[in-house]
Amino acid sequence: MLTAVIEAAEAVSISSDMFDHAADLSPDKDYRLMQASIEAFSLYIDKDIRKLPAFSLSITGKLERDGKKFGIGSSGSVVVLTLRALAAYYQVHLLPEQLFKLAAYTLLKSGDNGSMGDIACIAYESLVAYTSFDRCKVGQWLTEMTLKELMAAHWGYTIETIKPALPCWFLVGWTQVPSISREMIQMVNKNISCPFLEQSQKVTQEVMTALQLGQSERLKAGIEKASQLLQGLASVIYHPKLMQLVQACQGLDAAAKSSGSGGGDCGIALVFEAKDIEPILARWQQAGIVLLYQEEWG
Repeated sequence: MLTAVIEAAEAVSISSDMFDHAADLSPDKDYRLMQASIEAFSLYIDKDIRKLPAFSLSITGKLERDGKKFGIGSSGSVVVLTLRALAAYYQVHLLPEQLFKLAAYTLLKSGDNGSMGDIACIAYESLVAYTSFDRCKVGQWLTEMTLKELMAAHWGYTIETIKPALPCWFLVGWTQVPSISREMIQMVNKNISCPFLEQSQKVTQEVMTALQLGQSERLKAGIEKASQLLQGLASVIYHPKLMQLVQACQGLDAAAKSSGSGGGDCGIALVFEAKDIEPILARWQQAGIVLLYQEEWG
């Protein structure tokens, strides 16, 4: 888990335990996201950060192990944490929607064209049902609108917080294998068809409804269907270790699927009987899959 600490200082200083050096506001490729977040916040409050009380900002908690990044939205986490810390320090109230938009703006300006689903979860600090905005359209707006106009515009995304109505356990497993490359992601994107999108939308609605109504069998069926859709989209999505992560739920009251771009990195599992957690974790361990996170819902 990442943690940000901000305090008064004689000069602006930013640091992270990911790197062996600190930085100021001079361009530094290691700290580009933190610096981009500071620049975006400065633009948002319409004040030069250099003319405001200086601060020391430190982010700790590596989202990597042995030089391998966990595929759990580390870039989004850094941006949201930096913006939150600055807002607290300068006593600027940011609603979740404002925080989401400002973080998305920062990432888009930095060349990240992801769905921004990770920052939706982080900004709202909740399980959410998220529908992305048109990144091409909003990306064009970046060149045409001021930040104030952009923040006021309707982007076309939806974020709905969900409170699960059934007791279950949410597990995140890490395969220790990198996700597929940008080139392979582009190849997968070419396979996305209207029928795939329609089926995915239907499954997503099924999963949302099952969570809200507390229907475990319906929820398991939805997760399994989502997993099958991804497998059918492109074979590269399910690395053999991701298949092992999913198959670890067989014969148990649980279901799992790939998470993120696939090809490696992480998968998620929902477990509906506490007694089934231990067997799943044992199977994961045997396959070299690391438990990154566990949370009880409901």
